Amino acid sequence: MTRLALGIALAAACLAAGCGGGASTDTSVKVSPSRPAALAATLVRTDGALRRALSAWRASDPSLRSAPGPALLRVAARERVIVHELAPSPALARATIALLPHRLATSVRLEVAATVDLRRLDGAPSGKPVRLHLVPPLPAGTLLADYRRAQARFGVRWQVLAAVNLIESAFGRVVNRSSAGAQGPMQFLPATWRQYGLGGNVHDARDAILGAANYLHASGAPADERRALFAYNRSTLYVDAVLAYARVMARDPLGFATYYAWEASLPSVL
Repeated sequence: MTRLALGIALAAACLAAGCGGGASTDTSVKVSPSRPAALAATLVRTDGALRRALSAWRASDPSLRSAPGPALLRVAARERVIVHELAPSPALARATIALLPHRLATSVRLEVAATVDLRRLDGAPSGKPVRLHLVPPLPAGTLLADYRRAQARFGVRWQVLAAVNLIESAFGRVVNRSSAGAQGPMQFLPATWRQYGLGGNVHDARDAILGAANYLHASGAPADERRALFAYNRSTLYVDAVLAYARVMARDPLGFATYYAWEASLPSVL
């Protein structure tokens, strides 16, 4: 819920993708965009491979309590890199997206827009390295159950809660505390947590997700999601980014699993 919290989550994304002048942690997932047609073809192949891997993972473990395998994470990282490389170049992004099939084009357009919004919100790089503290992700099925439990109690769409969790802490992987004191997987300031945290532990994913749903509901969701999200972080860029990711997850049955695999592919040390 603070600008620094967003910067932390975005730094994780950028470092993994090798953006902003940083070195990728895995040279096997680097993609060098040249012609839009070549990049679009690479993206189609990568997305197809990722969706097959995600479908196989879900078929073998419908509860999604197991960790995604190394091959799935490699292809997820590759797709993530492509999306982050499109974001700084509007002309390349438009030309590439125009060559994609409809479903993929819609998702990538929203993902690129969200990445651009978050980079604008984060502001210009300070030049100072961000030391990120990462922990292993909770099982995807556990998080999904927590989002749905919070939706049932407060009426806030689970996709919106998942998108906030994605942006704020890479689904709980990034555990840095902001300079303002925001903490936990949903990045609550202490005063806000005391008011909306329902007496829970701000660092516990289930408690934090319930607290976020409580706060968003009190701020106008589900009737007015934009108003509620603006209360959560007073930036239209933040609101647009959350709703972009939420829209992908709402329209694509593999959307949440895709983003989970993106974040799970981050290395243990950044």
